[in-house]
Amino acid sequence: MKKLLALLLVAMLVLAACGGPPPTPPAPDTPAPDTPAADTPAAPDTAGAIVPTGGLQIALVTDYGTIDDGSFNQGSWEGVVAFAGPAGFGHHYIQPAEISDAAYVDAIALAIEGGAEIVVTPGFLFGAAVYEAQDLWPDVNFVIIDAQPNVGPGTARVAANTVAVLYAEQESGFLAGYAAVMEGHRSLGFIGGIPVPAVVLFGTGFVEGAEYAAQQLGLDPGEVTINYAYAMTFNPTPEVQTMAAAWYNDGVEIIFAAAGGAGFSVMAAAEAAGTLVIGVDIDQSGDSETVITSALKGLQASVANVLEDWAAGNFPGGQAKIYNASLNGVGLSMETSRFQNFTQAQYDAIFAQLASGAITLSTTIGDDAHLGLDVELVEIIAIG
Repeated sequence: MKKLLALLLVAMLVLAACGGPPPTPPAPDTPAPDTPAADTPAAPDTAGAIVPTGGLQIALVTDYGTIDDGSFNQGSWEGVVAFAGPAGFGHHYIQPAEISDAAYVDAIALAIEGGAEIVVTPGFLFGAAVYEAQDLWPDVNFVIIDAQPNVGPGTARVAANTVAVLYAEQESGFLAGYAAVMEGHRSLGFIGGIPVPAVVLFGTGFVEGAEYAAQQLGLDPGEVTINYAYAMTFNPTPEVQTMAAAWYNDGVEIIFAAAGGAGFSVMAAAEAAGTLVIGVDIDQSGDSETVITSALKGLQASVANVLEDWAAGNFPGGQAKIYNASLNGVGLSMETSRFQNFTQAQYDAIFAQLASGAITLSTTIGDDAHLGLDVELVEIIAIG
């Protein structure tokens, strides 16, 4: 039976990765080919789906992207691997057949049928699926990243077998805006993806960081400007690249692209214009030489932290845990940054103020939240 389960799981992973429909399971008495049993060590394949010694215990289900999307899937998977590999826990990922709540639930079911005791789901698209799954499988633990289980506004519910991992995006955005102005830039841009709360908070923090730096530098009102818009997508598109190119052509020096995969379109425009980008979520310095730094969420560290608690019997079920500067849940990628003027000492000083609570930021949510920020020196140019 172990052989049969291992074969079925591998087949489902391959088809899911290709976008095809799941196969029909063989009848229970169908003999499986001579393959290693689930408890036999197996080397990781080229896609990164791993089932090492001990069988499957931890699974990750991707959203609409791939495991190397440069964003939530990748960062969360790195957290799974960082914990599960050294600890010897069996782990794999599954890419659903399509983008829908039903497909996400089906992928979760596949993971659980394969033996998963805890399932990691990266991104707000899993809100409804985890809301359902946490009741369907009360003996399984769930980790939802950057969202709470919900079926619409005002319905968030984190069950006892689930933990919601959230981040203080406004703090990470603040550091990005502060660093951009301290570096010497005066014409900035912010392109968010879809104005979900996390993206809005990145943007409001970016504005507040630029304002704070302008105050410290004694700049005049309007000396710092920020073009501010939402792409209404998290995918790379010609439209996003055209928007960014137009901004750069008009004199924008650096754009904070808090837009998932759409950020790659901003990078393409920056490469053509010889300008700069601030990446998001994970360190994107390797994606383009135009990325001067990235506004980080501690995806790898936070996922590994929750898994450590789970393995130790201290799973923080029923909680929405917010990882902020005080928990090293946000920050900038300083080690790989391409700053010419902004220093590590300056970064450490401003980060310490955030971590201590000496600086407090707006957490207003709304697609026009930036228009209501109390800023006097920075001019915000809302576009679209």
